[in-house]
Amino acid sequence: MAVRLRLTRVGSKKNPVWRIVASDSRNQRDGRVIETVGQYNAQTEPSTIVVNEDRVRHWLSVGAQPSGTVKKLLRTQGIEAR
Repeated sequence: MAVRLRLTRVGSKKNPVWRIVASDSRNQRDGRVIETVGQYNAQTEPSTIVVNEDRVRHWLSVGAQPSGTVKKLLRTQGIEAR
């Protein structure tokens, strides 16, 4: 199973909030997830990024690949994603 750290959209119409999740890469964007490891809200000023750093590091250590956007978010939080 190829695990990816990626964003899942939640929230109402025209008011998106994104969750950072560990998910099988074959699942849909808003489909089944393994674990929720953070949250991202771009609608606040400044943007709100909440990350469970221990769980993100765990998933990265067991081989999960972050998406491009998640990689940027982790970099702003000071977490290096290979």
